[in-house]
Amino acid sequence: MLSSLPRPRAILFDWDNTLVDSWLCIQHTYNATFRHFGMPEWDMAQTKGQVAASMRDSFPAMFGERWQEAARVFSAAFAAIHLDHLAPLPGAARLVAGLAGAGVTLAVVSNKRGHFLRAEAEALGWTAHFARLVGAEDAPADKPDPAAVALALDGTGLAPSPEVWFVGDATVDIECAVRAGCTPVLLRPEPPRPGEFVAPPARVVPDCAGLAALLAEVAIPIAPEWC
Repeated sequence: MLSSLPRPRAILFDWDNTLVDSWLCIQHTYNATFRHFGMPEWDMAQTKGQVAASMRDSFPAMFGERWQEAARVFSAAFAAIHLDHLAPLPGAARLVAGLAGAGVTLAVVSNKRGHFLRAEAEALGWTAHFARLVGAEDAPADKPDPAAVALALDGTGLAPSPEVWFVGDATVDIECAVRAGCTPVLLRPEPPRPGEFVAPPARVVPDCAGLAALLAEVAIPIAPEWC
């Protein structure tokens, strides 16, 4: 039987494919970068299997000495399309607004570059719901390093603890939560794969409605029907 979870005083969310559907935009941007270098393009399965780390952590291995050129190409391609592709996942808007209204401190810890993250939150009208929106290169190190969690909580009066939930869809999110001492919650339709996590998530929910139901268990009334 699963042990009960602590009632969260704060929830840190990943952004891409946790609150917003970003896969098609990410695939198009990577493939534009690959075409620039004459490299094979990725299908969606490859994209989902490869993308999690930040640009500064992943691009040196992918593009070698030309990684900064690749970063410029990627950033330009992404800037041209990301707001056109911006789409909240089902129930995300009501969930975020409901949690903020319930007095739960909210923040985002993403490996999307910070200025892109904040532009997307502003376009959705969500900025006011979050105490901080932390993207790649905002903290001294990116996820899974816990420095990003410390920055997200800076100024809130809260420190990383089990009463801070970290909700995300990828191994990098769960690892970051564990390293920071937060409660890790995996949010995605696909169940964990065998051996995917060194330390498993405390809970797995398929979507925003599932997270709302989990929150109801710890007396935060974000009803599943809202999602």
